[in-house]
Amino acid sequence: MLFGEIIRVALGAIRVNLLRSILTALGIVIGVGAVITMVALGEGAQRSVQRQIELMGTNVLTIRPGEQFFGGIGQGEQRLRTEDAEALRDRGSGLMTIAPEISNRLQVEYLRWNSNVEIIGTWPSYFEVYNLSLDVGRLFDEGEVQGRRRVAVLGSAVPDRLGTPAGLLIGKTIRVRGAPVEVIGVLAEKGAMGFFSPDEQIFIPLSTAQFRLFGGRDRLRSIAAKIPDQSLFDEAFAEIDGALRREHRIQPGQDADFNIRNATDLLTTFQETSRTFTYLLAGIAAVSLLVGGIGIMNIMLVSVTERTREIGIRKALGATRRNILLQFLVEALTLCLLGGSVGVAAGATGAWLMARMAQWQTAVAPGAVAMALAFSAGIGLFFGIWPARRAAKLDPIVALRYE
Repeated sequence: MLFGEIIRVALGAIRVNLLRSILTALGIVIGVGAVITMVALGEGAQRSVQRQIELMGTNVLTIRPGEQFFGGIGQGEQRLRTEDAEALRDRGSGLMTIAPEISNRLQVEYLRWNSNVEIIGTWPSYFEVYNLSLDVGRLFDEGEVQGRRRVAVLGSAVPDRLGTPAGLLIGKTIRVRGAPVEVIGVLAEKGAMGFFSPDEQIFIPLSTAQFRLFGGRDRLRSIAAKIPDQSLFDEAFAEIDGALRREHRIQPGQDADFNIRNATDLLTTFQETSRTFTYLLAGIAAVSLLVGGIGIMNIMLVSVTERTREIGIRKALGATRRNILLQFLVEALTLCLLGGSVGVAAGATGAWLMARMAQWQTAVAPGAVAMALAFSAGIGLFFGIWPARRAAKLDPIVALRYE
């Protein structure tokens, strides 16, 4: 029996029992569709966060307070102060652009509008470090930091929360925690940057935040250090470590009471976590593929029983065991591949609907499509081999006498 005829006979058998074939393949359709949708969700989330982290700048080092230990006993979280940032700026090599940051969520009022907004106290260099550009107005300068001036630069989304167009707020006075603050600029839209969005923040001079709005608090949330190129990371890291150890009087061999991180480390950590989560989702969805494969094996066994006389006639006319084996394997493989193709289309459609209706980030990866189709083909071969071997081993005389 020629291979082309084997395929034609197998497809004919599927077409004769069309409804049963469709119901049999349904498990594969659901399994592949679920795998494609879950992987698309995981891939979309990973790409979204990757874009956000890249917006932060992969050449930015972030220094945060850590915990110091003496004799194995934790001394609690240590402090970063303005003096630490000044030491990095004034006594460093000039390699880095330094921007300290202090923050608090406060009530902001303008006319009859009010909103709870995150207030960032920082230096003018902050806008350079995070590549923030102006839409209207101007940025505050070093003189306004030294003079503790009550001026503010708004994120692009803040004017809407205060019910006023950005251009009309320039020169106006808003009240932050009851204190009057003059609006001097509004930033262009930036979008989310990792776990925060500058579009929804208000930026004021660091000294103003510390001594006029935050009650004299000198404790910094973090210090950002931007370097010209990623190849200078090691040099910048060593400079920061040495300068802060001198400021904090940490002896050689003692653990530092601060942490230095960069966006690349954060991105790598998230990618590993996201990849694990995606594999977990895909593994859960793949269980339905196994269920579908068991359904195919069950139907193929029924088909062998129903077509026992047909098998006997084919063997009597010269069909070999190999011909019969291939015929049933092709039937199982065709069912799985057809179900897999429909499942890929269903999964891609489901991912598209989630992106449109739920506003979730999704991305159908070609690798996931190839993996799902290959897995469905493997299911067809694995669960089709036993029924096919059973059919191939039938004795033609016994098969012809089967009722």
